[in-house]
Amino acid sequence: MNRRVVITGMGILSPIGNSLSEFLKSLQEGNCGLQHIQVLAEIGFGCQLGGIVNINQSPYYSYLEQFLLTDASNVVKYAVVASLEAWENAGLPIPETPENNPDTETGIIIGSAIGTVDIYEQKILPAVHQKSLRRLRSTIVEHSMLSAPSANLAGILGLANWIGFNSSACSTGSEAIAMGYRHIKHGYAKRMIVGGVDIFSPAAWAGFDAMRVTTRNHNHEPQKASRPMSATASGFVPAEGCGILVLEEYETAMNRNAPIYAEIAGAWINSGGQRNGGTMTAPSSEGVVSCIEAALKDANVEKTEVQAISGHLSSTMADVLEIRNWKAALNSNDNNFPFINSLKSMIGHTIGAAGAIETIAAVLELKHQFLHPSLNCEDVHPEIQNLINCEKIVQQTKKNLSLHCIAKSSFGFGDTNTVIILKSI
Repeated sequence: MNRRVVITGMGILSPIGNSLSEFLKSLQEGNCGLQHIQVLAEIGFGCQLGGIVNINQSPYYSYLEQFLLTDASNVVKYAVVASLEAWENAGLPIPETPENNPDTETGIIIGSAIGTVDIYEQKILPAVHQKSLRRLRSTIVEHSMLSAPSANLAGILGLANWIGFNSSACSTGSEAIAMGYRHIKHGYAKRMIVGGVDIFSPAAWAGFDAMRVTTRNHNHEPQKASRPMSATASGFVPAEGCGILVLEEYETAMNRNAPIYAEIAGAWINSGGQRNGGTMTAPSSEGVVSCIEAALKDANVEKTEVQAISGHLSSTMADVLEIRNWKAALNSNDNNFPFINSLKSMIGHTIGAAGAIETIAAVLELKHQFLHPSLNCEDVHPEIQNLINCEKIVQQTKKNLSLHCIAKSSFGFGDTNTVIILKSI
């Protein structure tokens, strides 16, 4: 089978918007959602910045009490709230009672790179060390297991297809989308809820700080801190968030007159094998180029059809390599290279959620025919200047465009790659 797959619903929690409409407005205005985080300064972090979510501003926040999730990990809370927004955004009803029949044609894949570390940090480990296990509630496992976001959401909605979890570092969110796309494409489901989530936690962010891959140069200038493609980029800014999409088989969506945002024309997942320049923390160019080419082939899209790239671009030394890899994969010159931007300049790096949130941004760009800016790259890295025409870097919002194809890329530790090809419909 080779079914067409479309996006019919989206939901989000992010540093620049805790609903889809708020997120869209911030994208179009080029808002930055980064801030100084005092607790990180008190602990002694080198990077004392981040992007934070305000879940209580979500119109779906009240559902957490209704479904007895107020004590769950924030990973569960964020995923459930964003998923319910996506579900209703797709024109699907949230059951009033758990008495509806199981839906065997709809599944879930919600991934995370860091997972439910907050529950272990705040509840489980203190109880173990203090020998007070009886204080832990009987729901502790269902609120803290890695598949808890998918499992709890499946119970709320009564979904009975593949209910899963994935984790591939910073490519997690995009990978979940690609996996859901394949599941529908090959006829195993008619609908999939997919996406990624990661949360703020000093314990979760400490490792990145120890690696010195996060910036230390702008602790009191948070809006200048995330600088993808810039000569003065000094590391990424960590952030939290959740992005959820409802993917649907095209005919099923049409039959129920569902809203359709865009089509996933193709997607590919691979690894560079940590060889030929690829390492645990750096992508192999061979693997990245192969992934781009395979995604385009899967989508039956010519290289010249790609009009814009939603880059992984995280404000590190890898940005130059990413541009070089895209140029090689598309066999482009200075003038026909697509437009390129990075959402991380506005919200920071949401780790396992990044690919999903950035895909939602790219879908909204297709739907509303604009490109959001990459902030803080007025001093484009000189090596990037030698690779592409700098006018292709979107530094201010571009409106009233005629977009029909955007490529979304994500690359993660472990030399993991995912590329998604989005088309207007």
